[in-house]
Amino acid sequence: MKIIIDDLSEPKVIQLLSEHLEGMKANSPPESIHALELNALRKPDITFWSIWEGHEVMGCGALKRLTMHHAELKSMRTAKSHLRKGIATHLLQHILIEAKERGYKKISLETGTTEAFKPAHKLYQCFGFNYCEPFADYCNDPYSAFMTKQL
Repeated sequence: MKIIIDDLSEPKVIQLLSEHLEGMKANSPPESIHALELNALRKPDITFWSIWEGHEVMGCGALKRLTMHHAELKSMRTAKSHLRKGIATHLLQHILIEAKERGYKKISLETGTTEAFKPAHKLYQCFGFNYCEPFADYCNDPYSAFMTKQL
């Protein structure tokens, strides 16, 4: 497996992000979807990674700078054909190391609350994320769970 900083130009990555957004739409009401569109992921305050095996994209994730010491985990997704292979674990480890190297002291995330998001909750808890109040510009929402981790 190879993790790269991605410029979001590869059609396979664009397709994976489309799958990600469709998954959000299928499991959350429109007003509770906080996944970023392709152009939003290209902003300078976001670093986007993809994970590959040969010519096959296996997953993706991003880190958004909120402040000098606080970042947000965004767009974590494993390709359907690679679920339960440890892709998200491998990628999350990589992103957390990068966050520490960049001097972040805290990393937070927003994820859904329906059954489809339970594996994500479990993964984040295994990495030491704890539930928290909304951060940044988020508001309380029954379809959003907020988690944070001190680095």
